[in-house]
Amino acid sequence: MSTPTRRLGRPVLFICDLQEKFRNAIHEFPRVVSTTQKLLKASQILDIPVFATTQLRSKLGETCPELGLDAPGGIKTIAHADKSAFSMFVPEVQKAFHTLGPEKKEVVVVGIEAHICVTQTTLDLLREGHKVYVLADGVSSCNPQEVPIALARLRAEGAIVTTSESFLYECMGDAAIAEFKGIAGIVKDYNKATKENLQALCKF
Repeated sequence: MSTPTRRLGRPVLFICDLQEKFRNAIHEFPRVVSTTQKLLKASQILDIPVFATTQLRSKLGETCPELGLDAPGGIKTIAHADKSAFSMFVPEVQKAFHTLGPEKKEVVVVGIEAHICVTQTTLDLLREGHKVYVLADGVSSCNPQEVPIALARLRAEGAIVTTSESFLYECMGDAAIAEFKGIAGIVKDYNKATKENLQALCKF
């Protein structure tokens, strides 16, 4: 039997604008946060670089503290940039992203809003030639009706619209890799939350 290798060689996690002021405005916001927390736990096991942004932080608040980004004992991001542009792929993020090397990446995007910042981030990454995964159980908007329209557009543009669990298993590709047990444990721990998140966010 040959040595097992991961199916995705260069995954990167983008977390878009999960901020305090959006908590009561975004449809099923806690579900988006829950899926993001699952991915962050997986990123530690799979050593996936994390990028995050805030939209006009002084007006719309800090990144939600429960994500633990750049907090003591939390997850250190490669870049955690504030922006006014809607796309995450602003110069500060681009510069940090390109330090990962010239190879094309597999970028998984979660956050808000699906039809604005998530859409424009995805389009910019696709334009650079990267493979982009948009997680249906990890994005939302103020108006839920916007989401399926945005996801249909992004799929047509070449993005892969999938779920957090599908993405994690595609990242691994093989149950024989050393990290499988840890990821399987996260999937088990989030089993109930994943079902609830899918039911809340994937009604289309």
